[in-house]
Amino acid sequence: MPSFSYGGQAVLEGVMMRGEHDWAVAVRGPEGEIVVRREPLTAAVYRSRLLKLPFVRGLTSLWDSLGLGLSALLWSADVSLEEEGESLSGPVAWGTMAVSLALGLGLFMLLPAFLSGLADEHIASDLMSNLLEGGIRLALLVGYMAVIGRMPEIRRVFAYHGAEHKTINAYEAGADLTPDSVKAYPRAHTRCGTGFLLGVVVIMVLLTTLLGRPPLLVRLATRLLLIPVVAGIAYELLKLGARFYDQSALVRVLTAPGLALQRLTTREPDEPMIEVAITALKTVLVSEGLLAEEETELRAVPQLETAPALAKES
Repeated sequence: MPSFSYGGQAVLEGVMMRGEHDWAVAVRGPEGEIVVRREPLTAAVYRSRLLKLPFVRGLTSLWDSLGLGLSALLWSADVSLEEEGESLSGPVAWGTMAVSLALGLGLFMLLPAFLSGLADEHIASDLMSNLLEGGIRLALLVGYMAVIGRMPEIRRVFAYHGAEHKTINAYEAGADLTPDSVKAYPRAHTRCGTGFLLGVVVIMVLLTTLLGRPPLLVRLATRLLLIPVVAGIAYELLKLGARFYDQSALVRVLTAPGLALQRLTTREPDEPMIEVAITALKTVLVSEGLLAEEETELRAVPQLETAPALAKES
């Protein structure tokens, strides 16, 4: 297995892959071509010794998911809208994303705390109160994933999510990065953000139980203040689970719920989707000197260009 853990994210009609020094996003364009954008990671963030410390690096990962993920998502939307001459970039788009993030925090963090707080007078113990809050939070999370997963556009995004996982699994197994090879690998991965979210729910219950049952406003405030702490712990547990998954039966049992939950956030990709995911990963590997450019037939991969479809390469 490679010493560095590559990761990524599904976007609209494409996949973003993050390497050690660079990140790349590949998108299937309106004409069927694969369009690639590659950029270096911010050195101050991703190569800082301080930000690589345990528990602190979990916050860097959260920034990775939000910052790079939103940038890649908006860019992929622009590629999809190229024929119409429209663009989703700019302050309005980022403002919309900020509102969406606020709504997400309200729905998944504050609403469960509020609802369980209203029921506190009917609950005998602190543990049961916090278990109720965690149960509501988990139900909202799973329900949300199940509902949006029925939308055709989101189903395609989830299929690209599956393509991303299959490609990373194949690379970590040392397999050839070709569609025929990659499609044989599972679409679940031990480092997936879906498992991270499940870990956040569980750890939040454990930590909030230690705080007892404060007044409602204090309860709401602590849920927001605990997010960085919970994210740091959840990230470390996710890394440990991925590291020891093949070595420990207990770890496999503990990580099974997170892997099972990925059935909601991934779909089986078709070959063109796998080609896009492979292109994104190969772009990063070439830029970091880990793969010869002639092996990929990607003749040049600047920060924005059209790459040849891998169907022709394989």
